[in-house]
Amino acid sequence: MRRARIAVDGAIHEGEYRDGVVTTDAGEFVVGDDGHLAPPCDPSALYCVGRNFAETLDQMEYDVPDQPAFFIKPPASVIAHDQPVPYPTFSEEVTYAGELAAVIGERCHRLDPEEVPEVVQGYTIMNDLDALDQPGRTARKAFDASGPLGPWIETDLDPHGIDMHTDVSGERRQEANTELMLFDPYDIVAFLSERFTLRPGDVIAFGSPANPGTVEPGDSVEITYEGVGTLRNEIAPPER
Repeated sequence: MRRARIAVDGAIHEGEYRDGVVTTDAGEFVVGDDGHLAPPCDPSALYCVGRNFAETLDQMEYDVPDQPAFFIKPPASVIAHDQPVPYPTFSEEVTYAGELAAVIGERCHRLDPEEVPEVVQGYTIMNDLDALDQPGRTARKAFDASGPLGPWIETDLDPHGIDMHTDVSGERRQEANTELMLFDPYDIVAFLSERFTLRPGDVIAFGSPANPGTVEPGDSVEITYEGVGTLRNEIAPPER
Protein backbone atom coordinates (compact mmCIF):
# COMPACT_ATOMS: atom_id res chain seq x y z
CA MET A 1 0.00 0.00 0.00
CA ARG A 2 1.09 3.55 -0.68
CA ARG A 3 0.44 6.05 2.12
CA ALA A 4 0.55 9.72 1.17
CA ARG A 5 -0.15 13.13 2.65
CA ILE A 6 -1.85 15.85 0.62
CA ALA A 7 -2.03 19.58 1.34
CA VAL A 8 -5.51 20.97 0.72
CA ASP A 9 -6.44 24.57 1.61
CA GLY A 10 -3.76 24.76 4.28
CA ALA A 11 -4.61 21.42 5.91
CA ILE A 12 -2.72 18.13 5.61
CA HIS A 13 -4.74 14.96 5.02
CA GLU A 14 -3.24 11.47 5.13
CA GLY A 15 -4.50 8.33 3.46
CA GLU A 16 -4.01 5.69 0.80
CA TYR A 17 -2.62 6.85 -2.53
CA ARG A 18 -3.84 5.18 -5.70
CA ASP A 19 -3.82 6.43 -9.31
CA GLY A 20 -3.42 10.08 -8.38
CA VAL A 21 -6.06 10.05 -5.63
CA VAL A 22 -5.49 10.17 -1.87
CA THR A 23 -8.35 8.55 0.05
CA THR A 24 -8.58 9.91 3.60
CA ASP A 25 -11.07 10.01 6.46
CA ALA A 26 -12.10 13.45 5.16
CA GLY A 27 -12.80 12.18 1.64
CA GLU A 28 -10.97 11.68 -1.65
CA PHE A 29 -8.56 14.28 -2.97
CA VAL A 30 -7.13 14.41 -6.49
CA VAL A 31 -3.45 15.32 -6.58
CA GLY A 32 -2.99 18.39 -8.73
CA ASP A 33 -6.66 19.37 -8.72
CA ASP A 34 -7.52 19.48 -5.01
CA GLY A 35 -4.02 19.96 -3.65
CA HIS A 36 -0.39 18.86 -3.88
CA LEU A 37 1.48 16.05 -2.20
CA ALA A 38 3.04 17.03 1.11
CA PRO A 39 6.11 15.30 2.54
CA PRO A 40 5.00 11.75 3.34
CA CYS A 41 5.86 12.07 7.04
CA ASP A 42 6.76 14.67 9.65
CA PRO A 43 10.13 13.59 11.08
CA SER A 44 11.73 14.90 14.24
CA ALA A 45 15.04 14.09 12.51
CA LEU A 46 16.43 12.54 9.36
CA TYR A 47 19.25 10.10 10.12
CA CYS A 48 21.38 9.77 7.01
CA VAL A 49 24.02 7.12 6.41
CA GLY A 50 26.92 7.93 4.12
CA ARG A 51 29.71 5.86 2.61
CA ASN A 52 27.42 2.85 2.23
CA PHE A 53 28.30 1.88 -1.35
CA ALA A 54 31.77 0.73 -2.39
CA GLU A 55 31.76 2.86 -5.55
CA THR A 56 31.06 5.93 -3.42
CA LEU A 57 34.13 5.15 -1.32
CA ASP A 58 36.21 4.82 -4.48
CA GLN A 59 34.91 8.09 -5.93
CA MET A 60 35.41 10.14 -2.77
CA GLU A 61 38.62 8.31 -1.73
CA TYR A 62 37.15 7.30 1.64
CA ASP A 63 38.33 4.39 3.75
CA VAL A 64 35.93 1.50 4.29
CA PRO A 65 34.08 2.23 7.56
CA ASP A 66 33.85 -0.42 10.27
CA GLN A 67 30.39 0.84 11.28
CA PRO A 68 27.75 3.02 9.59
CA ALA A 69 28.89 6.64 9.24
CA PHE A 70 25.91 8.92 9.77
CA PHE A 71 24.82 12.53 10.07
CA ILE A 72 21.51 14.22 10.89
CA LYS A 73 19.39 16.59 8.84
CA PRO A 74 16.81 18.76 10.66
CA PRO A 75 13.09 18.91 9.84
CA ALA A 76 13.72 22.21 8.00
CA SER A 77 15.52 20.21 5.31
CA VAL A 78 12.34 18.37 4.26
CA ILE A 79 10.53 19.39 1.09
CA ALA A 80 7.88 17.48 -0.83
CA HIS A 81 7.82 15.71 -4.18
CA ASP A 82 7.39 18.08 -7.13
CA GLN A 83 8.19 21.15 -5.01
CA PRO A 84 11.03 23.41 -6.23
CA VAL A 85 14.32 23.30 -4.35
CA PRO A 86 15.93 26.77 -4.08
CA TYR A 87 19.63 26.63 -4.92
CA PRO A 88 21.44 27.72 -1.72
CA THR A 89 22.80 31.25 -1.86
CA PHE A 90 25.97 30.27 0.01
CA SER A 91 27.17 27.52 -2.33
CA GLU A 92 28.45 27.11 -5.86
CA GLU A 93 28.79 23.31 -5.83
CA VAL A 94 25.61 21.41 -5.00
CA THR A 95 25.38 17.67 -5.56
CA TYR A 96 22.48 15.21 -5.38
CA ALA A 97 22.22 11.68 -3.97
CA GLY A 98 19.35 9.26 -4.59
CA GLU A 99 18.63 7.30 -1.42
CA LEU A 100 16.14 4.73 -0.16
CA ALA A 101 14.77 5.74 3.24
CA ALA A 102 12.82 3.95 5.97
CA VAL A 103 10.03 5.73 7.84
CA ILE A 104 9.67 4.70 11.47
CA GLY A 105 6.14 3.76 12.50
CA GLU A 106 6.39 3.54 16.28
CA ARG A 107 8.57 4.77 19.12
CA CYS A 108 11.47 2.35 19.58
CA HIS A 109 14.91 2.01 21.14
CA ARG A 110 17.66 -0.62 21.13
CA LEU A 111 16.29 -2.86 18.42
CA ASP A 112 17.73 -6.12 17.17
CA PRO A 113 17.96 -6.27 13.35
CA GLU A 114 15.22 -8.91 13.15
CA GLU A 115 12.84 -6.55 14.98
CA VAL A 116 13.24 -3.74 12.45
CA PRO A 117 10.46 -4.78 10.02
CA GLU A 118 7.99 -4.58 12.92
CA VAL A 119 8.68 -0.88 13.60
CA VAL A 120 9.17 0.42 10.05
CA GLN A 121 5.98 1.86 8.56
CA GLY A 122 7.40 1.67 5.07
CA TYR A 123 9.91 3.13 2.64
CA THR A 124 10.22 6.34 0.68
CA ILE A 125 12.92 8.18 -1.32
CA MET A 126 15.21 11.03 -0.29
CA ASN A 127 17.49 13.30 -2.30
CA ASP A 128 20.44 14.07 -0.04
CA LEU A 129 21.52 17.45 -1.41
CA ASP A 130 25.03 18.49 -0.43
CA ALA A 131 26.65 21.94 -0.62
CA LEU A 132 30.00 20.32 -1.29
CA ASP A 133 32.06 23.51 -1.06
CA GLN A 134 31.06 24.24 2.55
CA PRO A 135 33.28 23.38 5.56
CA GLY A 136 32.13 20.43 7.66
CA ARG A 137 29.40 17.88 7.14
CA THR A 138 26.67 19.80 8.98
CA ALA A 139 27.27 22.97 6.94
CA ARG A 140 27.22 20.88 3.76
CA LYS A 141 24.19 18.75 4.50
CA ALA A 142 21.82 20.57 6.89
CA PHE A 143 20.14 23.48 5.17
CA ASP A 144 16.62 24.39 4.09
CA ALA A 145 15.22 22.05 1.40
CA SER A 146 18.33 19.85 1.43
CA GLY A 147 16.22 16.71 1.95
CA PRO A 148 13.47 16.34 -0.68
CA LEU A 149 11.34 13.40 0.46
CA GLY A 150 8.58 11.38 -1.17
CA PRO A 151 6.47 10.97 -3.07
CA TRP A 152 4.74 8.56 -0.63
CA ILE A 153 5.46 5.69 1.76
CA GLU A 154 5.33 2.17 0.32
CA THR A 155 4.29 -0.07 3.22
CA ASP A 156 4.76 -3.42 1.47
CA LEU A 157 8.43 -3.55 0.52
CA ASP A 158 11.53 -5.59 1.22
CA PRO A 159 14.45 -3.15 0.91
CA HIS A 160 16.90 -5.81 -0.23
CA GLY A 161 17.86 -6.25 -3.89
CA ILE A 162 16.03 -3.17 -5.23
CA ASP A 163 17.14 -1.50 -8.47
CA MET A 164 17.43 2.28 -8.54
CA HIS A 165 18.41 5.05 -10.93
CA THR A 166 18.71 8.82 -10.91
CA ASP A 167 18.14 11.05 -13.93
CA VAL A 168 19.14 14.72 -14.03
CA SER A 169 17.35 16.66 -16.78
CA GLY A 170 16.88 13.40 -18.67
CA GLU A 171 20.48 12.19 -18.31
CA ARG A 172 21.07 8.94 -16.40
CA ARG A 173 23.48 9.79 -13.57
CA GLN A 174 23.11 6.90 -11.10
CA GLU A 175 22.21 3.24 -11.47
CA ALA A 176 22.65 0.58 -8.81
CA ASN A 177 20.96 -2.01 -6.60
CA THR A 178 20.53 -1.99 -2.82
CA GLU A 179 22.32 -5.36 -2.61
CA LEU A 180 25.52 -3.33 -3.17
CA MET A 181 25.15 -1.59 0.19
CA LEU A 182 27.98 -2.24 2.61
CA PHE A 183 25.63 -2.25 5.61
CA ASP A 184 22.24 -3.96 5.55
CA PRO A 185 19.21 -1.64 6.01
CA TYR A 186 17.96 -3.58 9.04
CA ASP A 187 21.42 -3.46 10.63
CA ILE A 188 21.54 0.32 10.07
CA VAL A 189 18.19 0.91 11.78
CA ALA A 190 19.22 -1.28 14.70
CA PHE A 191 22.58 0.50 14.96
CA LEU A 192 20.94 3.93 15.10
CA SER A 193 18.26 2.76 17.53
CA GLU A 194 20.96 1.95 20.07
CA ARG A 195 22.02 5.60 20.00
CA PHE A 196 18.69 7.39 19.56
CA THR A 197 15.11 6.81 20.58
CA LEU A 198 13.39 6.71 17.20
CA ARG A 199 9.97 8.34 16.93
CA PRO A 200 7.05 7.86 14.53
CA GLY A 201 7.76 9.68 11.30
CA ASP A 202 11.53 9.71 11.73
CA VAL A 203 13.46 8.95 8.56
CA ILE A 204 16.55 6.78 8.11
CA ALA A 205 18.23 7.10 4.71
CA PHE A 206 20.57 4.31 3.68
CA GLY A 207 23.09 6.14 1.51
CA SER A 208 23.63 6.65 -2.18
CA PRO A 209 25.61 5.08 -4.99
CA ALA A 210 28.42 7.14 -6.48
CA ASN A 211 27.39 10.70 -7.30
CA PRO A 212 28.81 11.67 -10.67
CA GLY A 213 27.99 15.35 -10.84
CA THR A 214 26.44 18.58 -9.65
CA VAL A 215 23.09 20.26 -10.25
CA GLU A 216 22.27 23.79 -11.38
CA PRO A 217 19.14 25.95 -11.33
CA GLY A 218 16.78 24.64 -13.98
CA ASP A 219 17.80 21.00 -13.56
CA SER A 220 15.14 18.39 -12.80
CA VAL A 221 16.22 15.51 -10.55
CA GLU A 222 14.24 12.25 -10.74
CA ILE A 223 15.15 9.41 -8.36
CA THR A 224 13.47 6.04 -8.89
CA TYR A 225 13.53 3.04 -6.58
CA GLU A 226 11.92 -0.18 -7.75
CA GLY A 227 8.73 -0.92 -5.84
CA VAL A 228 8.51 2.58 -4.39
CA GLY A 229 8.21 5.12 -7.19
CA THR A 230 9.91 8.30 -8.40
CA LEU A 231 10.81 11.40 -6.41
CA ARG A 232 11.03 14.45 -8.68
CA ASN A 233 12.14 17.99 -7.85
CA GLU A 234 13.34 20.93 -9.93
CA ILE A 235 16.30 22.98 -8.78
CA ALA A 236 15.14 26.59 -8.65
CA PRO A 237 17.17 29.82 -8.69
CA PRO A 238 18.39 31.05 -5.28
CA GLU A 239 15.85 32.91 -3.15
CA ARG A 240 17.14 36.44 -2.60
